[in-house]
Amino acid sequence: MDTPKPPPIQRDWVTKSLAGTLLGFGLALSVSGLFVRLSPDMALSVKGQLAMWMLAPVWLGTLAGSYFFSSGLRAWLWLGGTNLLLAGVLIVLSAVSGG
Repeated sequence: MDTPKPPPIQRDWVTKSLAGTLLGFGLALSVSGLFVRLSPDMALSVKGQLAMWMLAPVWLGTLAGSYFFSSGLRAWLWLGGTNLLLAGVLIVLSAVSGG
């Protein structure tokens, strides 16, 4: 009896890995920046520590989630669009708050 062949490794794992690594870092920076901007009443020492320590889980969560995209191109497009959106929101919040 023949055993079924395991499915081959998808060829776009490199593009998904790069999208998750590079765009995930930008996404994590944007989320951290939004946290700092949207929590003005928190003590600066606490806010700085929380912003710093939230970077790694968001980045690694994005990297892990990038493998759920059906292709590397979709990962680049969705994560890139999310980066642009969050960076735009961060820029608008910075301009509105005057700093």
